[in-house]
Amino acid sequence: MPSTLLAKPNINNLLSSTAMALCSAFCPRISTNFRPKPFSSFPSKPLLSLSFKVFSSQATDASSQDKFSGRVGFLGLGIMGSPMALNLIKAGCDVIVWNRTKSKCDPLISLGAKYSSSPEEVAANCDVTFAMLADPESAIDVACGKNGAVSGMGPGKGYVDVSTVDVATSKLINEHIKARGALFLEAPVSGSKKPAEDGQLIFLTAGDRSLYELVSPLLDILGKSRFYLGKVGNGAAMKLVVNMIMGSMMASFSEGILLSKKVGLDPSVLVEVVSQGAISAPMYSLKGPSMVKSQYPTAFPLKHQQKV
Repeated sequence: MPSTLLAKPNINNLLSSTAMALCSAFCPRISTNFRPKPFSSFPSKPLLSLSFKVFSSQATDASSQDKFSGRVGFLGLGIMGSPMALNLIKAGCDVIVWNRTKSKCDPLISLGAKYSSSPEEVAANCDVTFAMLADPESAIDVACGKNGAVSGMGPGKGYVDVSTVDVATSKLINEHIKARGALFLEAPVSGSKKPAEDGQLIFLTAGDRSLYELVSPLLDILGKSRFYLGKVGNGAAMKLVVNMIMGSMMASFSEGILLSKKVGLDPSVLVEVVSQGAISAPMYSLKGPSMVKSQYPTAFPLKHQQKV
């Protein structure tokens, strides 16, 4: 199946153009080569071996004590994917990894992960497959392209896309996964490199509720809270809204730091003052000290945040 992706479609006016400009995703036009095929129903008894707790659509207050006994696949080992996969390995999960650049898999392989040569092979050999890709194009290609994960999916398997993508992309991948009789969960994360390393991500999930319940123990390894938001597309929409708010906050915070310098104040003190008041936010305390020093280590590449 061709993996070439094209330009932007409309998203049914879900978000304003201003919001989209501040978000870390863009909307590719969907090729007719990816039209969904008729799909069979998922079996009444899931084949994944896992005990679980049922949570409401609100965030969890504590980590699940249940354990996942199946095999976990992880596709994409970049800034976010690598520490996430590492946390699964540290928690004792049986993990198979894949990345376009195989050398990025080597550190995880040395710690016990197994390697497969394609997304299709990973999905075929795993009960649940996670994907953390850089952008919508990559997410569709890895899922639906040649030797993509869809080809390895089937009844009793689940696909959890934790990438930040637009609503149309998430719905497209869902259609192809469901056409194979498998389950799909979109689960974009709020949080960047450091929260990923610390297992402090926030999951904004939508899709098959049964898959959400099945993978809850894994989400609790990777994050501090999780929300179930209903139908596919709601997770992607929530992430874009959160990114819009975050972009606005960081823009005003940057202006404040610059203004404090221009009027002769110590910007480090500004960061401390902000952290004590009503406008305090963890992001300011996390990003502020490095901004004061004009140090900007890469946590999310600009090329993925502002796509033309």
